[in-house]
Amino acid sequence: MYLPTLKQLKYLVELERHGHFGHAAEACNVTQSTLSAGLQELESLLNCKLVERTKRRVLFTELGNEIAKRATSLLREAEEIATLARHGDKLLSGDLKLGAIPTIAPYLLPQTLPILREDYPELRLYLVEDETARLVKRIREGTLDAALMAFPYDEPGLEWTELAEDPFLLAHPSDHPITKMTSSDINHLLETEPFQKELILLEEGHCLRDHALEACHAYNLKPGQTLQASSLLTLVHMVANGLGITLLPSLACQTSLLEGTNIRLSPLKGQDSHRKLGLAWRNSSVRKEELKLLAEILSDRAKEQIDNFQSRMGSTITDH
Repeated sequence: MYLPTLKQLKYLVELERHGHFGHAAEACNVTQSTLSAGLQELESLLNCKLVERTKRRVLFTELGNEIAKRATSLLREAEEIATLARHGDKLLSGDLKLGAIPTIAPYLLPQTLPILREDYPELRLYLVEDETARLVKRIREGTLDAALMAFPYDEPGLEWTELAEDPFLLAHPSDHPITKMTSSDINHLLETEPFQKELILLEEGHCLRDHALEACHAYNLKPGQTLQASSLLTLVHMVANGLGITLLPSLACQTSLLEGTNIRLSPLKGQDSHRKLGLAWRNSSVRKEELKLLAEILSDRAKEQIDNFQSRMGSTITDH
């Protein structure tokens, strides 16, 4: 029996991923004619039709979709075999593809990367910033080794370790009535409908939005009932202009995010008043040990930054 080659399966997977012969060929570093010929050879070998070719779009047959799905897993395992052989027992060396969500990446990685460069000079770290769902998809496909995410996030097939608890802070203009409230009063206010409608949240797709809603127990709020922003920086500018209030993670507040604004931060209390930072990877990853080591380094830095911020703010973040 003749078996498909990894190259042929790679062509199929990239075509399924991009939905375009030219883009798939570019991803495989071959010409479009080479990719097309490779796919025809694969169909001849398997004696079945995998792709319907039209002038306007690429249509996969039902069997083609199933084979592409299985080929993705097979290619990922092959890459991990090569990775295992290449690195052996040497931790944090060679290429490592790390994803991170936008509400963590700019606030933790700039302080961590110099440490990694100094202690692990043979490590070549490739960074990808994206929303949680897309990072998880890339971990599953094998195009990412791990991702910095915020939890809880229920996703079977992933293993993750907690790095730190990142407390939420209520951000509001300095002249807002909340300024004179105690933390207990604020927590009670969080669950009232008028207050919740004053919230400004990140757009759908950002896990911080879901965590903020959970902290406020605002489970029934619809997207159209609150103002939305595309980034933490936009959130801050909207609050500074008196358009509402928001929840910010402490990790982000320890940077220059609030510099030059009239924003005041108030602490929250309760078991839902924080998010958990974590590093996630595939259950089947052959790099578990070095990812656990990376998690330790990230954890130490995250905890240090959050603790230092809480101490530094001192009189600013207090129970009024």
